[in-house]
Amino acid sequence: MSKFIFITGGVVSSLGKGLAAAALGAILQSRGYTVRLRKLDPYLNIDPGTMSPFQHGEVYVTDDGTETDLDLGHYERFTGVATRRTDSVTTGKIYSSVLTKERQGDYLGATVQVVPHIIDEIKSFILSHTDNADFVICEIGGTVGDIESLPFLEAIRQLRNDLGTEKTLFTHVTLLPYIATAGEIKTKPTQHSVKELLSVGIQPDILLCRSSCTIPEDARKKLGLFCNVKPERVIEAADLKTIYEAPIVYHQNGLDTAVCEHFKLQASAPDLSRWHRIIDHIHNPDGQVTIAIVGKYVQLLDAYKSLRESLIHAGIANKVKVNLTWIDSDNLELLEESLIGVNGILVPGGFGERGSEGKIRAIQYAREKNIPYFGICFGMQLAVIEACRHLLHISDASTTEFGEACTPVVGLITEWLDADKLSKREASQNMGGTMRLGGYECLLTPDSKAHQIYQTTIIQERHRHRYEVNMTYREALEKVGLYIVGVSPDKALPEIIERRDHPWFIAVQFHPELKSKPFEPHPLFVSYIKAAIQQERLI
Repeated sequence: MSKFIFITGGVVSSLGKGLAAAALGAILQSRGYTVRLRKLDPYLNIDPGTMSPFQHGEVYVTDDGTETDLDLGHYERFTGVATRRTDSVTTGKIYSSVLTKERQGDYLGATVQVVPHIIDEIKSFILSHTDNADFVICEIGGTVGDIESLPFLEAIRQLRNDLGTEKTLFTHVTLLPYIATAGEIKTKPTQHSVKELLSVGIQPDILLCRSSCTIPEDARKKLGLFCNVKPERVIEAADLKTIYEAPIVYHQNGLDTAVCEHFKLQASAPDLSRWHRIIDHIHNPDGQVTIAIVGKYVQLLDAYKSLRESLIHAGIANKVKVNLTWIDSDNLELLEESLIGVNGILVPGGFGERGSEGKIRAIQYAREKNIPYFGICFGMQLAVIEACRHLLHISDASTTEFGEACTPVVGLITEWLDADKLSKREASQNMGGTMRLGGYECLLTPDSKAHQIYQTTIIQERHRHRYEVNMTYREALEKVGLYIVGVSPDKALPEIIERRDHPWFIAVQFHPELKSKPFEPHPLFVSYIKAAIQQERLI
């Protein structure tokens, strides 16, 4: 049976529980173990699909079509283990499942309560679909003390009793603030956080302490004493220059050793050579390029988390530093001035009309100035609209997402092939979970640049969108140099467009950033950065 590692957080949010879970998973893999990682989020939404990127950041999409928290992106990037629907749950999903069972009479007339029914549903989620992995690492969202987190904490407390200490481990991520005026690290916030955790019946086995500086030995001993944890299991998690140092640094600080000792495992030493190679390429680049990302969520960079990491991965593959210039597409006055001197322009996914004119101007600038252009999802749709307006002279070319008063070169997708069945959607449907979501196959034109990049004629990529380019305009677009070179297997939906009169101009309907990893960068991003390097040499 799998061993379960539960990761909780205290004091403040955004301490890096997701990164800690992902890095620990990577180290355990390097010791020869198999892992699964999953996230338990305390909010009442069914999933983050309808949440604003300004509130929640990026929505990560799995191959099986689940909209999830961005931490699942960390899990995949660090371990290479594809996450699934069964690796993400929210309070909303738990309550929805329990209430559905109640309506069906599954509880045989019992009064449905948080204990045992909600708690049992959470426990069932944690224990199911583990694939008999050696370790299942479960991150509990929120912070200890939040009222909405209590059911999840009660569930893992009960699992300790059900499975025993030989099958469960509690890791608590907490903050050790450095007070400059006092000139020292303060342990009291961590002590209070552990006290809060103890109040719900959970004694942490390992403390992972976030700090901006090295933890003195006396502070480590003090934490061990007052938090009832062995001093060697008070693990330092100081700020890093890059998140990809985490597997190396956490191993050096003894995190995986503490885990193996807890479970009484005699494991071989980890092989972290691939992480050392990644870090060497990050810290010792042969050059640098500048990529402009033109979007409307640039005030919160977590809205583009996977995109940012994918560009870093491509930089690692090309051994260059990728500098990112974030440009607000709403700011039309400074747009072109901000694009001067960049080596590549990228328009990412997005929803809604706000900021679209700025993105279209950026696409036109990239096309006319021969600057490498990469469009993703909405960035592909707007590239088609730009060509229709400025090359085909269809002045009102637009998308029905913005309203009906236009020439609809982009429109709402109403049906598509989903595996072996036909999926349909109506404009009046609920917004949540009704998009074309998850992994779908795409057929590539053999003589295209996309085919040269992928080195195959059939690919599978992850989607998250409601609107599609109208194939009616295919012939007209190709006459002005914009070719559809990737289509769905039934050839009804366009997936990839490219220009053949441009150094590098590719846009895709899917989200390639969701499948990129530092040790396996996505080929589109690698090729794009290679083109940006050539652009840098021309300047």
